[in-house]
Amino acid sequence: MSRLFVRTLRDDPADAEVPSHRWLVRAGYIRRVAPGIYSWLPLGLKVLQKVETVVREEMVAMGAQEVHFPALLPREPFEATNRWSDYGANLFRLQDRRGNDMLLGPTHEEIFTLTVKDMYNSYKDLPLSLFQIQTKYRDEARPRAGVLRGREFVMKDSYSFDIDDEGLNASYQAHRDAYVRIFDRLGLEYVIVSAMAGAMGGSASEEFLAVAANGEDTFVRSPGGYAANVEAVRIAVPDALPIEDAPAIAVVDTPLASSIAAVVDLLNAEHAQDHPWTADQMLKNLVFLVTHPDGTSEPLAIGVPGDRGVDAKRLEAAFEPSVALPFTAEDFEKYPSLKVGFMGPVTATGEAVLGEESTSGIRYVVDPRVVTGTHWVSGANTVGQHLSGVTVGRDFTPDGVLDVADVREGDPAPDGSGPMQLARGIEMGHIFQLGRRYAEALGLKVLDRNGKLVTVTMGSYGVGVSRAVAAVAEATCDDKGLSWPLALAPYQVQILATGKDASVFEEADRIAAALSERGGLDVLVDDRKASPGVKFADGEILGMPIIVVVGRGLVDGVVEVRNRATGERREVAVADAVSAVLELAGR
Repeated sequence: MSRLFVRTLRDDPADAEVPSHRWLVRAGYIRRVAPGIYSWLPLGLKVLQKVETVVREEMVAMGAQEVHFPALLPREPFEATNRWSDYGANLFRLQDRRGNDMLLGPTHEEIFTLTVKDMYNSYKDLPLSLFQIQTKYRDEARPRAGVLRGREFVMKDSYSFDIDDEGLNASYQAHRDAYVRIFDRLGLEYVIVSAMAGAMGGSASEEFLAVAANGEDTFVRSPGGYAANVEAVRIAVPDALPIEDAPAIAVVDTPLASSIAAVVDLLNAEHAQDHPWTADQMLKNLVFLVTHPDGTSEPLAIGVPGDRGVDAKRLEAAFEPSVALPFTAEDFEKYPSLKVGFMGPVTATGEAVLGEESTSGIRYVVDPRVVTGTHWVSGANTVGQHLSGVTVGRDFTPDGVLDVADVREGDPAPDGSGPMQLARGIEMGHIFQLGRRYAEALGLKVLDRNGKLVTVTMGSYGVGVSRAVAAVAEATCDDKGLSWPLALAPYQVQILATGKDASVFEEADRIAAALSERGGLDVLVDDRKASPGVKFADGEILGMPIIVVVGRGLVDGVVEVRNRATGERREVAVADAVSAVLELAGR
């Protein structure tokens, strides 16, 4: 360790938000260069390489072949698939000295597709799966959590090429099975959830999420086995109700009551004789400005039950690559018919205020719960007034349905498998059935058995390799530092030589050599001229799975063996030290 390029820190980095970020920096595994950009130092690089090895072995085992493409790419292929614009501000764009537009690759669908197009032209060449482990670039608006969400990161991306959908299904399942093996080997607690395809496009899509309290992704699961990323949840739509059973529309004076809670309180104070009023009987109307990648924008109103809001991540996923942001005061000034706090789809006289055919001309979509025949309390578009009995299909007809309201603990699962529970996770892998989007755009066709040109169908599959380092650290660290599993630790054993006597250092070296020779273990010896307290603290921060303390007990013929994960410590005879460590390491 006296020669190892490492320095541990006693204080947390100022920008550390999650434990993995804190400990990877403090233990000297990574160092920040700029927001979202990190250097990998020797210890961190060893862990990263071990994750790469696991991923590579399983991809090769499933029959995929490894390639390596450049990160610096031309604009033209991304223009052909519309991703030059669809990626928006997340794409790193630059120009070469001749003024040609270039980009730093966020993913490589286009390049894989063009390469296969260049080399293959027959169904006999398929199926084919190719993969690479490579650095990717995305200009994240809010890079955070160290290497969990950076602007430069290492990813395994693979792509399958098949003659038809049946072949795609088989390739997709093979990748899915390989991912199960990968994440099992990494020792992560994970779930497989239904997901949104996003800017990637495609149909079937699943995410592998490492369960983590600090994870950025929210997912749901039910007792009956339903699991989905919260963005992909599609609520069970209730049956429509007969319109003739709905109450007549009526004006309710609501002076100063411009919030859902205030309206509910007023109704219960003055109209409780009808029935108790609750927020879920209110129709909350929110207006957003949707900006598209080409710079154009349009307003959109969304109606949701009053006890719910619009979930920002669900909204983002629904409109990606476009961006939907709430109306500002300046936006509302352009639409004087919209009365903030008193908005509704119609006025008391039946005039339409929201909807493409309304006075505002603003497209109006509603939550799936707002079905025909349901009646609501909504704004009357007059300050100080609301309307009760506003009925879907009688008083207004929305322009469409948009499922972006927040999902709550205990909501019924869409498949009827019970109440949903909310949990947090870190996205570790994402698999897509791309279909023919990229092959069509780039002209990837082959001759089928009948000599007819057909478009190849594709799948895309990603694993966050650098992110996995942080995810494992997040799952295994404690309040003292990192705690790596044996399979990923930069060194399986750390020997702390605590003392000044030469015999301590000699015995530490002897044990290290024997562990390497007999058990094939990587051993780090702390031979620094530092106090025992410093060495003990660094041993815990660095997180090697097995720690051997060679120190004061040596005069009595014993050393201490520690299990970093469990905290278990025991003294063993010097002659038995190597055997004890090998047993603990499962060798």
